[in-house]
Amino acid sequence: MRVAPEDTRPEPRPRHRLRSWLIAAAIVLVLLFASLWQLAEFYTDKLWFDAAGFSGVWSGLLGARVIPAAVFTAIFFVVMLANLIIADRIAPAFRSTGPEDEIVDRYRQVVGPYQGRIRVGIALFFALIAGIGVSSQWREWILFRNAVDFGIKDPLFHKDIGFYVFQLPFLKFIVQWAFAGLVIVLIVTAITHYLNGGIRLQTPFQRVTPQVKAHLSVILAAMALVRAADYWLGRFELTTSSRGVVDGASYTDVNAQVPALELLTGVAIIAAALFLWNIFRRGWVLPVIAVGLWGLVSVTVGTIYPAVVQRFRVDPNELSKESKYIEDNIEATRQAFNIEDVEQEVFPYEPDLTAEQVNQNLVTVDNARLWDPAPLQGVYRTRQEVGSFYEFADVDVDRYTVDGTIQQVLLSARDLSPEKLPSSSWTNEHLVFTHGYGAVVSEANARDSADEPVYLLSDIPPVGDAIPLDEQPRIYFGEGISGFAYADSKQEEFDFPRSDDESDDAAFTRYDGAGGVPVSSFVKRAAFALRFGDWNTLWSDQITSGSKALFRRNIRERVEAAAPFLEYDADPYPVVLDGRVVWLMDGYTTSDAYPYSQAINDERLRPGSGLSQNLNYVRNSVKVTIDAYDGTMTFYVVDPDDPIIQAYEKAFPELFTDLDEAPDGLAEHFRYPDDLFRIQTDVYAKYHVTDVADFFNGNDIWVASPIRARAPSAVSPWHRRRRPTTRARRPPRIPATSRSPRSAWTRCIS
Repeated sequence: MRVAPEDTRPEPRPRHRLRSWLIAAAIVLVLLFASLWQLAEFYTDKLWFDAAGFSGVWSGLLGARVIPAAVFTAIFFVVMLANLIIADRIAPAFRSTGPEDEIVDRYRQVVGPYQGRIRVGIALFFALIAGIGVSSQWREWILFRNAVDFGIKDPLFHKDIGFYVFQLPFLKFIVQWAFAGLVIVLIVTAITHYLNGGIRLQTPFQRVTPQVKAHLSVILAAMALVRAADYWLGRFELTTSSRGVVDGASYTDVNAQVPALELLTGVAIIAAALFLWNIFRRGWVLPVIAVGLWGLVSVTVGTIYPAVVQRFRVDPNELSKESKYIEDNIEATRQAFNIEDVEQEVFPYEPDLTAEQVNQNLVTVDNARLWDPAPLQGVYRTRQEVGSFYEFADVDVDRYTVDGTIQQVLLSARDLSPEKLPSSSWTNEHLVFTHGYGAVVSEANARDSADEPVYLLSDIPPVGDAIPLDEQPRIYFGEGISGFAYADSKQEEFDFPRSDDESDDAAFTRYDGAGGVPVSSFVKRAAFALRFGDWNTLWSDQITSGSKALFRRNIRERVEAAAPFLEYDADPYPVVLDGRVVWLMDGYTTSDAYPYSQAINDERLRPGSGLSQNLNYVRNSVKVTIDAYDGTMTFYVVDPDDPIIQAYEKAFPELFTDLDEAPDGLAEHFRYPDDLFRIQTDVYAKYHVTDVADFFNGNDIWVASPIRARAPSAVSPWHRRRRPTTRARRPPRIPATSRSPRSAWTRCIS
């Protein structure tokens, strides 16, 4: 009989396996591309900080994110791994058979050979989840490490204010993180014990072995101790409580909530001791008693008792009970918002003016503004934009010395508007039209015979003898500029349109400033191509090794990237100084943890204000200048007495510059920030009242006059002084306008 030969050909691979491999390969490619994009952003950020001269700031910000996350991840990994190892070591060798043992047997068969690696993998997985989120606490970590004293103590616990602003937020985070981490450790450890056979739920015999009971009792005791620390720190948070009439610890907080938290601290410590004692006893009676007592005290003493005190002792006698705490709130709020030394002057209303009175106030009368910034912006756009791709994003008020006299002026920088280019080609958007040009300055109180503004600086090229802009009129960094550009490429950059008797051609230029990141290698070009999602960056032969990548050209985006821990005013403004344009921005240090100070969220602030948040402390500590041509940023410290800026100076010494090093004439253009003025106005409208009874009854609350969106700024006191040698200083006298001693506060310079 003939036997058919055996078919030795390999069986065809199922199509579903091929599809699985293709899907896996696609996922890997997507993850790889996403990683490359993040690496490119990381690398180009490093190049940007280096080019800006802030390499130390970059490393400091990176360290503030990475170091705490790495430390907490390592701690969690060690704790989790140690508990998993202990769980495996104390697993029972033999257990009585039961319906759950089949699950255990299967588990051991599958994971037995890989048990060590699985432990490490589980510990690493949960450690990454618990640790990576710590990087979000980078600001608190910086302040915690660089804490300084305020020199003022809170009235309840008599601790320096610096403890509450710098240390308490991060300590609370550590405690809460530790408790959440121990909860995860407890759950994972209990599951491990179950899979190892140390816990049985469906057995008539011993459900938990003594070793497992001891292990879990230690974890529960650690959780109780962490909770005790949380209660103890919670007492200090009462200094910003909003339970009473005003923010800060109220009568109920001091006389009911503080004792309750102290009692709960003791109960938690006792519970921890009972958990540990439970190791040497049979059953779980002691832990049940501990948890039950804990819950009873928490509900009764921590919730019900304070509510009863508030309802039956405080509410019927609110003024007498809360007087001391209202007084503390008034004092702290005035300190926190820097309005404690404001001087009031009453100006009686006089309907008739005499020539003598006018002559005595001639400077004020001569600077009475005729032009309003909002409609003047339309005039500038019509008369001075010159090209459709230019834009006046804003009109600001400033003062300049003209013919030996300080004169109020309105001005605006001629920014580039990339959205309005004549052609949207890649070359035009990123190589040719790279900058704005010049600025316009006009008198605030004059018009010509055609009802037009009287210009002190205008046109292209800039014309202005009183305020010359002849050194560098180009604006590569401004309010309205966005996106990226490559300067000093093979393609000449459009400078400005010319229109004269000889030629109607455009003028071109090449960038030779210090700003920008050199694109000097293929790696850098590839990194920028990934960052911008722009492959022309990689292939274009117009970009050379001498070209520079200009990004973060919007001045707000620029300063927020360089110093993200500061808050910024909504209204930057240009200054024409030494023949070039320099942008000025006001930087604030803020906190929401100042004890007893009243929190405020001012809805009158303009969009984009960094003060549009709940805060109870603010200082205008920094004036930032940004050179419009090369983007150079300088952070001048104008309030060196502010403890928060002192902490940031310790953390980033190369970022901040002393005011004494400012160029001549710059400080004369410092102004009192509009956002700060609005907040202080609203606070002072109520907190000028220092009598507790009047404050409680709402007597003498002022209604502040509406503040225009672009009101002229008060003259800043910083141009009249340098770094003070003492904390005490006498504020200037502040005028107020009213028909009675209840004067409306109209200006605050402190």
